[in-house]
Amino acid sequence: MVQKIKFGTDGWRAIIAKEYTVENVTRVAEGTAKWVKQRNGSKVVIGHDCRFGGKLFAETTARVLGAYGIKSYLAPDFVSTPMVSLGIVKTGSDMGVVITASHNPPSYNGYKLKSKLGGPMIEKEVLEVEALIPDKAMQELPTIAELEEKGLVEYRDFEQIYIDHVESNFDMELIKNAGFGIAFDPMYGAGQRAMKRLFPNAVFIHNDYNPSFKGQAPEPILRNLRPFAELIKKDGSIKVGIATDGDADRIGMFDEDGQFVDSHHILLMLLIYKFKYQKERGKVVVSFSVTNKLEQLAREYGLDYKVTKIGFKYIAEIMANEHVIVGGEESGGLAVSGHIPERDGIWIGMVILEYMARTGKTLKELVDEVHDAVGTFTFDRDDLHLTEAIKQRVIADCKAGTYKSFGDYKVTRVDTIDGFRFYMGEDRWVMIRPSGTEPVLRIYAQAPTIEETRTVLDVVERAIGVVD
Repeated sequence: MVQKIKFGTDGWRAIIAKEYTVENVTRVAEGTAKWVKQRNGSKVVIGHDCRFGGKLFAETTARVLGAYGIKSYLAPDFVSTPMVSLGIVKTGSDMGVVITASHNPPSYNGYKLKSKLGGPMIEKEVLEVEALIPDKAMQELPTIAELEEKGLVEYRDFEQIYIDHVESNFDMELIKNAGFGIAFDPMYGAGQRAMKRLFPNAVFIHNDYNPSFKGQAPEPILRNLRPFAELIKKDGSIKVGIATDGDADRIGMFDEDGQFVDSHHILLMLLIYKFKYQKERGKVVVSFSVTNKLEQLAREYGLDYKVTKIGFKYIAEIMANEHVIVGGEESGGLAVSGHIPERDGIWIGMVILEYMARTGKTLKELVDEVHDAVGTFTFDRDDLHLTEAIKQRVIADCKAGTYKSFGDYKVTRVDTIDGFRFYMGEDRWVMIRPSGTEPVLRIYAQAPTIEETRTVLDVVERAIGVVD
């Protein structure tokens, strides 16, 4: 039976050596090649992150494209997703492919499609590629050496191109002379070398090549970053910590006390910096799971505000056509104007470092500035590994309007842009949504304190029957 390959929220992802095989990557690459040829394209950038088999799968993709007469610019070693996206723009290529499963567990690999604008390919085009994937893999492929000889494979140092771009867009001397210690945790991911080159005197953890990620899914959220938090707490010289995911397009941060600063707070900081300090005006675009506090601040500033379905491709599509000053997702994929329409963990980290250096404020003080503007709030998320039957039962109950309250929390309204977001007053909400990349049901919650946020999650999970 032929396996149908489907792209999820952000690319095709599957378990290595199970569904993610050379044969299936060959099939997906042929669908990509056909799509490029249909549009009279001729150049594609290909990169891979630190996962097992990345080079093999990237070269397989280049060999398929070469068989169709399409030139590939290959990264000679692992690179981040934003490095590939920037490389597309810098080389004038027609699209890009990144071999990565982003934040997924180490047993996964994946295949992301990038547009010529340097961001995620829009949904319509992704579906077009998906429809062109053949049932059987090509059997005879040219070698990389043969393609190099024909000029159909060329190696480019996309990491260097990226570093040059960062250094030309930020005041590196200002940041380095600001006097605050920086720590970085790339989670064994593809951002490790770039940050080491940009800030050689920073404190680093998990900054070496390890395709197993030591068994930890490389997602920069608090529960995955406990050793990093402890490192910061013990080292009094560190004033800010930056963590990025497996392909370095997501970010999480820590203040000088080792307190986690989530993407909601980072988005609010970015908006304050862009609006108040850089005097920028434009649109704010976020995915459905982002805090409603961002809408509150955008409205206060008189800015247009848009909520999209979950998936950065929806934000990138708007960024391609309108001036978006801040965009992002709850998952840590954030973007700002002045860069490519792509989420980029290192770039966002640089913006916050510049914000700190220009204002003389610590990250802790920037969080206080956020709370002064919109009120105190906290956020948390549980990822529940459930049977498909239980997951579908919960979603069916959400669709049927079953949940009028959760324990003592009365539901005042429900939003259903992508998943189900139940408000219990304006400062408390919970959201239920199945993951688009993993066999997981995600439960998100916001409340004024972390203790109450945890209570909301526990109460909701009992109410929907997924825990005792």
